[in-house]
Amino acid sequence: MFILHCYLYQRMLPQEINNKRILISVLNWGMGHVSRSIGLIHQLKKQNNTVVIACDNSQQAIFQLYFPDNIFVSHEGYPFQFDGKGNFRWDLAKRFSHLQKRMSLERKETEKLVDKFSIDLILSDHRYGFISEKVPSIFITHQVNLPVKWYESFVELLHKRLMNKFSTIWVLDFEDNRLAGKLSKVNDKTKFKFIGPYSRFMRYDEVKKISDFTVLIASGPIIYAQLFIDEQIEQRQDEQLKVIAPLDVVVNKDFKRVANNWLLQDQEILNAAEIVSRSGYSTI
Repeated sequence: MFILHCYLYQRMLPQEINNKRILISVLNWGMGHVSRSIGLIHQLKKQNNTVVIACDNSQQAIFQLYFPDNIFVSHEGYPFQFDGKGNFRWDLAKRFSHLQKRMSLERKETEKLVDKFSIDLILSDHRYGFISEKVPSIFITHQVNLPVKWYESFVELLHKRLMNKFSTIWVLDFEDNRLAGKLSKVNDKTKFKFIGPYSRFMRYDEVKKISDFTVLIASGPIIYAQLFIDEQIEQRQDEQLKVIAPLDVVVNKDFKRVANNWLLQDQEILNAAEIVSRSGYSTI
């Protein structure tokens, strides 16, 4: 029966899932994974699914703005640390043993949550350990292929091996790879399903009002968000700026800062005359 369920979910897209109990968790690398999953959760709830969100405290603070009556369970993130020099892969390699330990524990925690909440389906936004042997588990990503050098091929091999443990993979792009480029290219479409982009802005009607402000968006790990803000403010001293950045990022008091309330940030983004950002996938 489990194999049959996995086969059925291999063929399903998000809009085809109705009346299920779904457990979802997203990667804690910045808030881009939270942002894009809001649109997906919104759609699933509209389709009469019950969605249980497993997240850490900072993620829950965001999710609750959009889904105040949802079920939340505490779930620890992965132990990332970055030195600010831009060598993500080396930073991750130094923390690999800690990541491996967390993923192993995460698998056990996930199985307990499946039993506790009578879950039908697992959704993992790029969390390799958020997987179950009891119910179908779907991996969500825009990075089927990682941006690694040839001498870092072991990272790509590990990524593929962990990803392929899931029942199916939802790719957040179009089949022509127009958003993620070579990162989302696949050879075998049997297990990979292109589901298009998802965004928290899917919840809003079209906004017609346009302001005169340029909005700077600092996303990703704090150390890189700070570098981006410092560089941009230095270049744009005479412009009308609003800055969207976590409170951990220091912003010159001369510029209006919009922080700690994503609903207000949404309106600033939707009304902006211009948006300048460290444009990761979710920002685009």
